[in-house]
Amino acid sequence: MKNILLVVFFGLFFIGSSLAQYKIPATPNKQTSVYDYSKLLSSSEARRLEQKLLRYSDSTSTQIVLIIINSLKGEDINYLAANWAEKWKIGQKGKDNGVILMMSKDDRKVAIQTGRGIEASLTDLMSKRIIQSRIIPEFKRGNYYKGLDKGTDGIFEVLSGEFKETRKPKRKNKGSGFSGVIPFIVMVFLFFIFRNRGGRNGGRKSSSGALLDILILSSMGRSGGFGSGGSSGGSFGSGGFGGGFGGGSFGGGGASGSW
Repeated sequence: MKNILLVVFFGLFFIGSSLAQYKIPATPNKQTSVYDYSKLLSSSEARRLEQKLLRYSDSTSTQIVLIIINSLKGEDINYLAANWAEKWKIGQKGKDNGVILMMSKDDRKVAIQTGRGIEASLTDLMSKRIIQSRIIPEFKRGNYYKGLDKGTDGIFEVLSGEFKETRKPKRKNKGSGFSGVIPFIVMVFLFFIFRNRGGRNGGRKSSSGALLDILILSSMGRSGGFGSGGSSGGSFGSGGFGGGFGGGSFGGGGASGSW
């Protein structure tokens, strides 16, 4: 059984590595905190978020960048967010203290990825809790600005040690060691279903590569993202990060959720 799983893993590894398709824009000349490529926020909402995040950076040096897109185009949101942050080198040089909060409007997904300089403080678990308790409840109500505002507040609170989780944890059913194998087999099965469906849709690439994307990313280090160019979008206000971007070192992991 173990040998079979290893064969499947390496097969998916090599197949998944060729499926990325989102073209990450080139690093903008104005390096600031909010890039709304979907025009989801009003100008005043985007400006308030931008100024709030810039003020936080001025006082702590941590760069938090919010990116809103229309569609992931088949990418896994954690993988895309980490590659985006790595390509732009979000964070300060020598500190790798960047955070990217990415939202895909049409896919109804959101993710938080951190640079290695602060991942010990803003862990994957804490990022998940912020998404589940602060962001998604507001997104479900259609309050996108409020969800992003509360989400960034949650990041501030975690980094300062003040974050409070108010939800009661759910009980988990005890299972055997074999139970961990079942989800893996199901994911492999779904991989081939989506792959075949992509072939029937005129050769369009599917999201099947996302199953292995995060594992691939964890070994990438500072290798960067895929391509450049792409979408039009913009930042707001007249300011920007002092010194611009210069960090990076987004090694994968992170947290995401959907609504």
